[in-house]
Amino acid sequence: MGSMTRVYCGVPVTDRNAALEWFAVFFGRPADEVVGDEALWSISDTAWIFVAERDRAGGALITIEVTGLDDVLARLAAHGIGHEPVETYDNGVRHVVVLDPDGNSISLAEAPRGDSTPQRDG
Repeated sequence: MGSMTRVYCGVPVTDRNAALEWFAVFFGRPADEVVGDEALWSISDTAWIFVAERDRAGGALITIEVTGLDDVLARLAAHGIGHEPVETYDNGVRHVVVLDPDGNSISLAEAPRGDSTPQRDG
């Protein structure tokens, strides 16, 4: 029986060059790889996010677990990237939505100290 071992999440954008600049700021570094028209950032050993210019931009919904959420948000703010209000769920997970220029929703979630598995109640 086969298994699934890696995930690639796509973010459709309208302007590839503008998106490469925005996502370089978001991730704090340029793309790790460029394959064809897709720019890819590795976020773990088995997870990648890629951006590609598409006609149907703006519909991505991605959540990334982070550590140091306040530091990440401060770095983004220093580059003019805002976010929605930070929420804290009943289980202690802190969650915030950041929208890219095309309206793609990239959520950041930080588990409470000592827990590395963010889960939303409800």
